[in-house]
Order: sequence, then C-alpha cells, then structure tokens
Amino acid sequence: MTHLVLGHFSPDTDSTGSPIAWAWYMSEVQGTPARAVLTGQPNTEAAWMLGRWGLDMPEVISELAPGQPVVVVDTNNPAELPASIAQADLRQIIDHHKLVGGLETAAPIDITIRPLACTATIMADLMGQALSSAPEGIKGAMLTCILSDTLEFRSPTTTDHDRAVAERLADDLGVDIPSFAADMFAAKSDVSSFSEAELLRMDSKEYEVGGTKFRVSVLETTSPAAILDRKAALMEAMPAVAAEDGVAQVLLFVVDILAEEATLLVPNALVKSVAEASFGVPVTGDQVVLPGVMSRKKQIIPSLKV
Repeated sequence: MTHLVLGHFSPDTDSTGSPIAWAWYMSEVQGTPARAVLTGQPNTEAAWMLGRWGLDMPEVISELAPGQPVVVVDTNNPAELPASIAQADLRQIIDHHKLVGGLETAAPIDITIRPLACTATIMADLMGQALSSAPEGIKGAMLTCILSDTLEFRSPTTTDHDRAVAERLADDLGVDIPSFAADMFAAKSDVSSFSEAELLRMDSKEYEVGGTKFRVSVLETTSPAAILDRKAALMEAMPAVAAEDGVAQVLLFVVDILAEEATLLVPNALVKSVAEASFGVPVTGDQVVLPGVMSRKKQIIPSLKV
C-alpha cells in the first residue's frame, strides 16, 4: 500500500518540500511506494518553489483512511495534523521541533528528531550518498526548504550543518544563494491576494501558555510595510479568527527578514500584557518592534508569558 508523506497544517516551504523529497527517497531508493500530500494550501513561497523546480502540486487532503500507512514530517504535534491520524498507520516521524507527545502508534516506529533548523537537513543526512543521485527538483526543493527555515542563515535556529548542506546543494545545482534567496523572499512577501483571515492563518500554530490558548502567526517578509499597512483590518479580523479556531487571541508577528526584527500587532490589553511580560518592552501603541526576534520556535514561543 502506498505510504502518504505529509507535514503540518498551514504548510510552509519545509512542510511542502520535505514530503516531496522523502516520498522520492522512499519510492526510488528504498523501494517503498510513497506519495507526498499536503494538509492545506501551501504559502506563496512554497508555491513559488514548486514552480521554480518544476514540481507537481501535491494533493491536499483533510482526512486519512483507517490503516493508511503514513510518514509525518516537520511536526510531531497531533494538533497540527488531521484528527484521523489516530486511526492511520503511522510508520515514521522526521522532525526538528521539540517533542510534544500525544501521537499513539500500534507498533514501534522509526523516529528521527534532531536539533537542526530544517527537516530537509535531517533528510539529507538520512539519504546519505543517495542524495547525490536525486533529481534536480528534489535537490532544489531541499535547498529551498533550508534557506526558508533559516531565513538565508539569519535565523538563530541555523546551525553550521544546515549551512553546509545548503551550500553543498547550491553547488550541485549551480545556484547563487543570495540571488536565489532574494527571489524566494520576494515570492513570500507578495501577500496581496490573501484576505486578512488567510494571512492570520498562513503560517500559524496553536500554543497554550499558562492555560490560555493562542494562535501564534508569523509572516516573514522583505516588505513589512505591505502587511503593516493592513494593520487595522488585520486586528479587526482577529476576534473572528480566534473564535472560529477556539483560541483566546491571535498573536501576529511580522518578521522583517532584512532588518532582522519582528513587529507584534497589539490590538488589546491582553496582547499588551503578553508583549510586556514576554519581551520586557513597554507598549504604548497598537504595535511594538522586537529587535533581533526572528524565530517562533527559538525566540517567540519560549518567551511567551501571560
């Protein structure tokens, strides 16, 4: 039976490209039929990656059939996966996030979780010499994933190993990393066609802090003004998104990739108190700039307090 390889809801570049790369490895190297699928529409950068490397858009699914063999990548959190994952046959997890717990399997499975910036970096290690024979599209997707998750090595999650793997892939592909990353980030920054609700959910994850549930959304861009110009509409949309998603509040961080800082929108007293308690900054208006803050995983989530 064909294995499905999938990542988290609101798929970013890593949760789009890594399932494609691992499905190739399983099918072509390991001899196990596998197919990449997505659990939502990919963001603009991920869609650009598919076009840039001539990759087919994976099918978007919302449910898994009972007993369906599944490989989960770029998450180990059941809240970021279809509820039917509990009835599927989970065979493997490849991830670079902290272990959350909650997934249950019928038998022991293969789990690889490593403190690297990107799932694709882990996959490059697991593939070993087989990666050298991968098609250009697979190598290109993996390079794009690493540059996306590391923000072209600006993110504090970046390790020397992430950089080395990316540079090796770029050399194999004849790609100049700075110019390639500039094209990636330009694609990521073009969010003009998305509604406010779609932007609030585009790259977001749910977290509970001190008994309060938040949707923590991060928009990484080289053109922050294009998003901040919509600040009033974004804040107006937050209560409806929070209510629909069963959280108390949406926290939206607009990350300026080039300036290496984040702007947090502050629509109410709750977010004001969270900002001041978490980041030690005074808040006097409806937004606050957080210098050096670029990573949800390493800087934002560990800092959150209510």
